[in-house]
Amino acid sequence: MKRLLLTLFVAVLSISLYANNYIYCELVGTSKLLSNKVKVQVDYGQETSFWKGISYMKDENGKNIEFNSMVDAMNYFGKQGWEFVQAYAVTMGNQNVYHWLLKKEVSEEELNKALETQK
Repeated sequence: MKRLLLTLFVAVLSISLYANNYIYCELVGTSKLLSNKVKVQVDYGQETSFWKGISYMKDENGKNIEFNSMVDAMNYFGKQGWEFVQAYAVTMGNQNVYHWLLKKEVSEEELNKALETQK
């Protein structure tokens, strides 16, 4: 019995040592009127306000970043270590709104830091 408990303990311990920590984000892309470009909003789970409106990605000068397509946005995030998980589109009126879920493997420390900033 002791041998079985020891084996079970070692198995659980080894699994927990190799467990991956992920953070997730959602890219929400909307097409620009009369253009093929896409504006992307990034949802990390942060608090949002109805009164502030939609906050799109901005460059270092404060201008909205426009991507050629959602794949262009994914390539941008892929260079930063994000991995694709799932995608779907919702049609509102005549406009498609694209939702792409991404994940990124992080250390335990980075995960804890991300969770603290969400509160």
